[in-house]
Amino acid sequence: MASGLEDTPRSSSVQAAARTRGRPRNADADTAILAATRALLAERGWPDLTIAEVASRAGVAKTTLYRRWPGKADLVVDAMAELFSHLEVLDRGSMLQDALATVGQYVELLQLPETQAALLALSAEADRDDTLRAKVIDKVIDPQRHLVYEAWERACRRGEVEGETDIDLIFDMICGTLVHRILIKGQPVDEDYLTRFVSVVLAGLAQLRLSGGI
Repeated sequence: MASGLEDTPRSSSVQAAARTRGRPRNADADTAILAATRALLAERGWPDLTIAEVASRAGVAKTTLYRRWPGKADLVVDAMAELFSHLEVLDRGSMLQDALATVGQYVELLQLPETQAALLALSAEADRDDTLRAKVIDKVIDPQRHLVYEAWERACRRGEVEGETDIDLIFDMICGTLVHRILIKGQPVDEDYLTRFVSVVLAGLAQLRLSGGI
């Protein structure tokens, strides 16, 4: 009888420890942390962004951040990845209308102050850190590139286009042009510019395919 009473608290403590070790990450805390990171980037910029202030803004302990992100760069990469994860290929009935709607989403993200601060900072940091560059490509750039594949496959299913194409070239044309205009030149992309830009991209794509260039 005594043995059974002694084993009970020990068993409970072991179970509690197991639950603690296996406890999943708090999704709400992650969301708050990444949102705080983006907000502080817009307010203070990369040099003045600190883990301590992110933790304070998100309402969590600094140790919570350090357990999940080894440094500021990793935190910012995930903050941007989460933001861009909301991009999707919208179905508007045709390749042109799909492109206008989908690229329009991308423009809206690029025009956010936090997006601009993060991308410019990550570009500068990644230029000196190959590991960081690989993380940016894996978590931020490649998921965006996949959207172009998805859009092309949908257009193929509709019979608007056929065969293969140079997805990387299309992606670079879209991102390169818009990043240059919005982040480098500091000029807006309004509806008229977006329509002309997307029309030129699709017209050029059609011409290249007709001439055997792709």
